[in-house]
Amino acid sequence: MPTDFKPFRIAIAGITHAHINILPRSTFKGMQLVGIQDDKEDFLHAYGVMHAHDPAILYTDLDTMLDTVRPEGVAAFGSIRDHMRVVEACAPRGIHVMVEKPMAIDVSEAERMQELAARHSIHILTNYETTWYATNHEAIARTADKGLYGKVRKVVIHDGHPGPIEIGCGPHFLEWLADPALAGGGALPDFGCYGANLMTRIMQDSKPVRVFAVTHQFKPHLYPKVDDDATILVSYADAECVIQASWNWPVSRKDMEIYAEKAQVIAMDNRHMRTRAGDKVDEMNETLAPLQAPHDDPFAHFAGVVRGEITLHKYDLAGLENNAMVVRILAAARESAAIGKPVDL
Repeated sequence: MPTDFKPFRIAIAGITHAHINILPRSTFKGMQLVGIQDDKEDFLHAYGVMHAHDPAILYTDLDTMLDTVRPEGVAAFGSIRDHMRVVEACAPRGIHVMVEKPMAIDVSEAERMQELAARHSIHILTNYETTWYATNHEAIARTADKGLYGKVRKVVIHDGHPGPIEIGCGPHFLEWLADPALAGGGALPDFGCYGANLMTRIMQDSKPVRVFAVTHQFKPHLYPKVDDDATILVSYADAECVIQASWNWPVSRKDMEIYAEKAQVIAMDNRHMRTRAGDKVDEMNETLAPLQAPHDDPFAHFAGVVRGEITLHKYDLAGLENNAMVVRILAAARESAAIGKPVDL
C-alpha cells in the first residue's frame, strides 16, 4: 500500500446475522474497525470478548456510535427489518452502507433507500456470498456474448441448505430469521434473493413481466411462522428463470444453470463450471482462478466503491438498482404464493 494510504474506517451495525463471520475472515488489510453496535448489550460484550475487541469501540446505541467514531462506511449485520433504520441513520450523515441480502423487507423500504441514497449521495450496497464466485461472473460474461451463445432463454438457480436450525445457526440469528415481521418470510427471501439478484444482472435492462411462486412448510414443528421451501418462476418477454430456494436441501448448495440458444453454462460452485455448445460438442469442465482483489472480498469492494476506485455496473450484483428489483421480485413472489396466482409486474 502507498505510504499515504488511509485505512477505510468501517463500523458494524448489528451482529446477530450469522454472516458477521465474514468480518474476521476478510482478507482486506486496508480497513480499520472503529465501532461495533448492537442493541443486545450482553451479546455485544460477549462478541467483543470472543474476538478480543477493545471495549471502547462497543456501543448499544447506533446514533451515538456514528457521531463518536464517524466512519466512512457502515456494514449492517442485524435483521432485514433493521436495514432501514441503519440507512436512515447513516444517509443524512453522509455515511455509506453495506447490508446483507436481501436489501429490504418490502418495496416501500427499498424505494425509501433509493430516495435517501440519491438525496445524500451515498452508496447502498448489498452483500451476497455468490457475488464473490468466479464462476458466476464468468458465466454472466460469456452468455452476454449473443453472437457466440445466442440469447439467454432459461436460467435455473438453486440455493439453500438443510435448514438454519439443522446447520446450527445461533439463537440470536434464529430469533429474527424465522420471524416474517423481521425477515420478510423464511426460505423465500433468505435464498430466493440470490436467484433474483443473479437473474437481474443477466437480463440487465430487460425487466420481469410476471412472477409465480409456490411455497411449502415441510417442517412446521421447526419453522411454524414461515415457509421453508419456495419455487419462484420469473418470466421475461423472451426468457424465464426458475429459482429454487429451500431450507430442505440434503446438502448446502449455491449453483446456477444458464441455457442460451446455442450453449449451456453451469456454475456448480464458486470455482467449478461446465459448458457445452451444441449437441455434438463434448462438455468442457473448468476450474477457475479465484477473483482478484478488490473484487474478491465484500469489505475491499465496499471501500473501492466508496473511494471511487470501483465503478459499479448499472445492474452490479451489489448495486442499488439490482437489489431494488430483487425486493420487487420477492414481494411479487410472496403475493403470488399467498393468492395462488401469477402476479404481473
